[in-house]
This record gives sequence, C-alpha cells and structure tokens, in this order.
Amino acid sequence: ERSPEECQALSQSEDIVRELERRRKRRERLRRRQEEVCDEPEELKRKVTELAAAVRNAKHLVIYTGAGISTAASIPDYRGPNGIWTLLQKGRSIRPTDLSEAEPTLTHMSIACLHKHNLVQHVVSQNCDGLHLRSGLPQAAISELHGNMYIEVCTSCTPNREYVRVFDVTERTALHRHHTGRMCHKCGAQLRDTIVHFGEKGTLRQPLNWEAATEAASKADVILCLGSSLKVLKKYPRLWCMSKPPTRRPKLYIVNLQWTPKDDLAALKLHGRCDDVMRLLMAELGLEIPRYDR
Repeated sequence: ERSPEECQALSQSEDIVRELERRRKRRERLRRRQEEVCDEPEELKRKVTELAAAVRNAKHLVIYTGAGISTAASIPDYRGPNGIWTLLQKGRSIRPTDLSEAEPTLTHMSIACLHKHNLVQHVVSQNCDGLHLRSGLPQAAISELHGNMYIEVCTSCTPNREYVRVFDVTERTALHRHHTGRMCHKCGAQLRDTIVHFGEKGTLRQPLNWEAATEAASKADVILCLGSSLKVLKKYPRLWCMSKPPTRRPKLYIVNLQWTPKDDLAALKLHGRCDDVMRLLMAELGLEIPRYDR
C-alpha cells in the first residue's frame, strides 16, 4: 500500500529499516519473555512427579528462592505483570506494603519441612523479607544474599553481634547509608542493617552467609529454583559450579511463570505458581505441610 515515493525513501534508507526491524524484533522478544505461562493441570502434575523423583534421589539438594515465593503473602515481586519494576516502567505508583504483617507462605513452610526431613540441605535466597527465618528454617541452613530487613548487626563486636527484630530495621537506611539509629547494648557502637542494595557489595558474614552458599553449590547434585527470574542470581558464577565441566554440574529444576535465562539449561521447567507446585510436590512426597504459628 506504499506509494512509489515511500518505496524509494525506504530503499534509500536500508540501514535505518534494518535497525528499526531489529528493534521491533527485540521488543517482541522482550514482550514474550514477560508473559506468564501456566502449564495445564495434568501437565503440571506429570512434571511434579518427575520433580519429586529428583528430590527423593538427590544426595545434596539446594533451593534458590526469589520474590515469586512471597507473592502469596501479598509481597509484590519485581518482574511479574504487577511487579515493582514492571509498574514503575509503566509510570504507575507503588502502594506501600507493611511487610511486618506478612506471614510465611505454603512454599516457605514446605521448604522448612523438606529441610527438617533432610531432603533439602541448604537454601539460598535473594529475599530480604525474613519469611524463611520465620518459617522455622534454621539460620545456618539459609544464605540471605541480599540481607534481612529484620536483622541489624554491630560490626564493632567480634564476632559481629546480631539483633533479630520483629520490626523493619531499614526505616532510616538507604544506599550506602546503613546505620539504623540504634546502639549495641554491649559496646555502644552504632548498629547497621544487613541490606545489600544495587551497586553495593555485601561484606557481612551473616545473614549473607556466602561461605555456606558456595559450599552448598559445590556439593549440589540438584538445584531447585523457586520464584526467581534468575537475572540477578545468574551473575554469581559460584552458585552454578561454572568451574566444573557441564556434565558434572548440578541438575537444574526451575519453577516460574515467566522466562528465565537458565531455561535452556534446565532438566525441567515447571510453569506454575510456587504454592501450587509445592502443594503437589509435598503430596507426592507424602509429607504434611506444617501450619505457621506466629
């Protein structure tokens, strides 16, 4: 439907046409990656049966968790359709959420149960919401790579003295500004939060617990990723045993509604909500999911 003049203009601007076409394809690819996809119920059950077999047979299972396991607790994720980054990109406002009222989800309680039954050896989490700790998962069994908003520490004491609170300790803190305004009752030094912001490098041993995360990854024969886009976690090579030959790396299982950069490497990708998958998994394993007692 183009006029001769328009066709001539396009033919004289091949570089611009190619660039615009490249950008259009890129936008379409990004749009597809942001779409949420759900497996059909029967397909999801079949996949969970396969996942259950992997959990039973694993010698050293490590779970990596992201914001997607906390959405059932009314805590927004980042890259979902109603995620924080997604809404901000659309120019929409973010409503404040009182995370102190949030309670561990079915997925949190299931993970704590799996650890109690020695089916999971370690949990590596990007989340700062403290829900893993509240679920009853022992602190030694979790690495909170980006900190915990309910823990503040005294770095003047040796070893660092920890204070676990029932309130958010980050009210007065921000990027490169970590003092909470409270003092250590032992030495009187200022307490600091444990949060690792974008652009910062976490240096605290606890609750980040990088040593345990690295050791767990090096021993893992199965890694289960729950509710993480893996866009941040993929930047930590030590979590993926990249120094090992591909045939000796852990088998990867991913539960996410959206595309992740590790999908092509996964032994199995389950498109489903974390709570739905974990409910089916626990039933398949014959384990009762404990109720949360605040």
